[in-house]
Amino acid sequence: MIAIAIDDEPIALEIIKSHASKVPFVTLQQTFTDAFAAISYLQQNKVDLIFLDIKMPDISGIDFLKSLSKPPMVIFTTAYTEHAVQSFELDAVDYLLKPFSLSRFLKACNKAQELFNLRNQKQETKTEYIFVKDGYEQIKVELDEILYVEASGNYTQIQLKDKLLSSRITINDLAELLPKADFIRCHRAFIVAKNKISKFDRSQIWIGEKIIPIGATYTSIKLT
Repeated sequence: MIAIAIDDEPIALEIIKSHASKVPFVTLQQTFTDAFAAISYLQQNKVDLIFLDIKMPDISGIDFLKSLSKPPMVIFTTAYTEHAVQSFELDAVDYLLKPFSLSRFLKACNKAQELFNLRNQKQETKTEYIFVKDGYEQIKVELDEILYVEASGNYTQIQLKDKLLSSRITINDLAELLPKADFIRCHRAFIVAKNKISKFDRSQIWIGEKIIPIGATYTSIKLT
């Protein structure tokens, strides 16, 4: 994974650089004490992961992340605990509290690597499951158990055969994880499993007794 680190304290960046040099699957490409210089770098270079401080003088790490239209994965690094909940609401991979050990750093990197591999699976490889965030945990979801997915406020609800799972993952991100050969977006708020469709017409899909609308911009989709 290609990574950068952003922190207004050079000593903190040296610690991240030292830890990252010991993690074989992380390449720390650049470090920045200026968050705005990092924004310019992100616009011109592919980055998979950001180690991001929260308390910075010109812009907070939280606001920095919110400013990115397509943010990479983020591991927050901070000396303060009060932003932990908000960071996970922003889908941060992890929250490292300074000073953190190499073992704790490695644990966060392993989480990022698992998510990176999941997002970059080749389509020809048959995917049998995905991981979705549930609070502070990543929950394994068997794809064959999914009936449909529905965006609901700040959550995305995943209807399984025997239960309903709510996650903070966005429906757009979930659409990227689900194999397109098996799942289809039929509405801005719905994704359905093709093999669970019992019948459909031009405006609706039935999955058992559940009726799901087909959005006006999705009328050309192929359900078979």
